[in-house]
Amino acid sequence: MVFSSLMFICIFLPATLIAYNLSKNITYKNIVLTVASLFFYAWGEPIWVLLLIGSTLSAYIHGRIIDKYYGTAKSTVAAVSSVIISLGLLAVFKYLDFVIDSLNLLPFLSIKSPGISLPLGISFYTFQTLSYTLDLYKGRTRVQTSFMRFLLYVSMFPQLVAGPIVRYDDIAAELLERRVSAKDFAVGVERFVIGLLKKVLLANSAGAITSQFLEYPHPTVLSSWLGILMYSFQIYFDFSGYSDMAIGMGGMFGFHFRENFDYPYISRSITEFWRRWHISLSSFFRDYVYIPLGGNRSRAIRNLLLVWLLTGLWHGASWNFILWGLWYGIILMIEKYFFGGALKKLPPLINRIYSVCVILIGWAIFYFTDLHELAAFFKNAFAFKSGLYNFMTWSVFINNIWLILVCVAASTPIPAIIFKRLCKNRVFAAIAEPLFTSLGFILGIALIIGQSYNPFLYFRF
Repeated sequence: MVFSSLMFICIFLPATLIAYNLSKNITYKNIVLTVASLFFYAWGEPIWVLLLIGSTLSAYIHGRIIDKYYGTAKSTVAAVSSVIISLGLLAVFKYLDFVIDSLNLLPFLSIKSPGISLPLGISFYTFQTLSYTLDLYKGRTRVQTSFMRFLLYVSMFPQLVAGPIVRYDDIAAELLERRVSAKDFAVGVERFVIGLLKKVLLANSAGAITSQFLEYPHPTVLSSWLGILMYSFQIYFDFSGYSDMAIGMGGMFGFHFRENFDYPYISRSITEFWRRWHISLSSFFRDYVYIPLGGNRSRAIRNLLLVWLLTGLWHGASWNFILWGLWYGIILMIEKYFFGGALKKLPPLINRIYSVCVILIGWAIFYFTDLHELAAFFKNAFAFKSGLYNFMTWSVFINNIWLILVCVAASTPIPAIIFKRLCKNRVFAAIAEPLFTSLGFILGIALIIGQSYNPFLYFRF
């Protein structure tokens, strides 16, 4: 069940909200939300709900041990054990097949791959349980004594399968007590509708054009770059749209999740880009990997490259994701140690062109899981084996230039700034905000009914 489906929007979410608001106290509200979340997860993959509960129980028990023996060797053993179990489960389910297939490339090996399927959202909820036990061990948060409340934290359906990665300390107080005013609920609904429109209006439309360009049997330079440009819009509006919907639904239930995107495509450097893109993941690797390894104080280059190798692997068990992580690791290292200062002195437009070029190359590496297809793409993109353009490429570009311009505008804060300034007029605000939400919701539903292509890309990570 995805957020942008009729089943979710018209049945699951309203039923959950009704049951939640009819509950008389926070205990019953938490129970309703937990049961709904487990049902939501089990809808698509019922067998893996046991893995989710088991992983949560392991982190909960380890957390109780860490708290009970805080500051002693037993606490350290419990923390290490929790990390090993959490990462071990992730390694088995996400990377075992990849490791075996890679070993089988050696001429003298032929190991049968177990063919393990990837449980939905395991990368996200594993990082949440890890952050809890590590923060507890470091004394950054307090232990959760109720398993039901901890299960709600891990399994809460708005953020369960594709983030943002919510840290326990951010919502610990709200697990115990929270209230939702009419204004809070309205803001949550508005944010949900914005995310829905990003997904079904922009991401899905960009995805259809991406397929036309990147799967075209006679690629050209123009089709290659336009294909990756549209993919960059698809993945941004897909994932940021999902995050908007998650944050909006969190608000409807009284939870406040941190922002996960901050207009990353307006960045003037790749360093800035990764402060704006998937913020919850970037901050996780910074706080739990980069800084503990020594950060900038000790072997900074090694730490940076290792973090980005792991970031690539986190996104998927494939060599292209490893290359994608190393691509960004090398670029960030170059910016940090060689021309970062000079970059700041350049005009903002030049900086942004540079950033977009690096990002587009990165998305090409990210898109093609087959390295032969990736090599062929770059040959086409840089005119080593293709023409500049042909009639089909030019025709599709002209017919969809409106979509490209809308995506470009929506990737900047300009529409939001204009709308906020207009809303300073109270009369306009009183009419425009509910009207936008209502019409946006109707348009979103209409597009869902009319579209057959409606996946969330980050579900596979």
